[in-house]
Amino acid sequence: MENVLAILMAGGVGERLHPLTRDMAKPAVPFGGIYRLIDFTLSNCLNSGLRRILILTQYKALDLNRHIRDGWNILSPELGEYIEVLPPMKRLRDDWYLGTADSVFQNLESIVAEGPEFVLVLAADHIYKMNYQEMVDCHREYEAQVTIASLQVDPSEAPRFGILELGNDCRVTGFEEKPQHGNPVRSAFNPDMVSASMGIYLFHTEVLLEALRHDFEDPDSGHDFGHDVLPRCIREYRAVAYDFRDLNDKTARYWRDVGTIDAYYEANLDLVKVVPEFNLYDSRWPVRTLMPQQPPAKFVFVEEGRRMGVALDSIVSAGCIVSGGRVVNSILSPGVRVNSFCEVENSILLDHVNVGRGSRLRRTIVAPRVRISEGTVIGYNAAKDLEAGYYVSEGGVVVVPSPEHL
Repeated sequence: MENVLAILMAGGVGERLHPLTRDMAKPAVPFGGIYRLIDFTLSNCLNSGLRRILILTQYKALDLNRHIRDGWNILSPELGEYIEVLPPMKRLRDDWYLGTADSVFQNLESIVAEGPEFVLVLAADHIYKMNYQEMVDCHREYEAQVTIASLQVDPSEAPRFGILELGNDCRVTGFEEKPQHGNPVRSAFNPDMVSASMGIYLFHTEVLLEALRHDFEDPDSGHDFGHDVLPRCIREYRAVAYDFRDLNDKTARYWRDVGTIDAYYEANLDLVKVVPEFNLYDSRWPVRTLMPQQPPAKFVFVEEGRRMGVALDSIVSAGCIVSGGRVVNSILSPGVRVNSFCEVENSILLDHVNVGRGSRLRRTIVAPRVRISEGTVIGYNAAKDLEAGYYVSEGGVVVVPSPEHL
């Protein structure tokens, strides 16, 4: 993988994840207790042997930059290895990035300076396990100029994805973005499924440079990989599909775009099932992150009312104290405190949340450093939650934002 340069697109606003993204970029949003979304793509890179990684940032990137600086400073520059954050530098125009393709185009100088044979373009906010070396091997085997990673999904889910039409030898012959009709083209890998683009693209470097220059010169382009660059590449170059092989070792292939509050909530709670759909405990494919300096989690028995602090079917991170409260089917991020007589159920508490005595939370996400007042009830009455200034998703998940946004 020495001749592959990885580019992570990490500048998205993440509007559908508001209010969690009001203060931070989407890839920096916490996930699964101790992780950030970007950690999963970066871990895939390192586990696949990729050692040259550029991260393109833009929107509210301070928290993301600090996470990369403090948690991912693990490669050796002496060996030509690096994870480098590239903020927008307006080299070509005075605008910020106009789309995913434009973000890469405005950093062409950085790509050319590295001189890689291949460029791997990745989103920094998806949850999955994938060995990118296998995708490179597929690219070489089929003598491709562009390779698109594809995921087999049920035809009913086609309106959520860009759908690939495949010919012989995995050749991509067509592409339809989020088809709304009832008969999307079936996958050549499985006639009962359709092949959906995963937003992972491998290019010969000269092909990527040429495609991006053509896109830059097109006045009608939205400068997006999925909408603009990929359809043109399919017409003009040899494009093939790599059928995603999931290293998660489950029956269903696991790939999640946590782009909405409901999707984010469901993907987090996937982790606390008796048999989790996504396996964090696989030492063969570790997920790395910045580990906070925190004491061990503690569970306290309270003599008053003889209440024992307990957590059932839950993830409890370092630094948490459950003092005479009860936590069920939930995720507690580092530094969370659940006080006496609290009931926390099916909820996600981000770092340093403090839940006051006697409070009850159900199907609730609490933003970092929020203090819940004593006796507060959230998640039991949507009208009252909205009146209190909380956000309620389409699926009924309540989000308690940071204090300055209440």
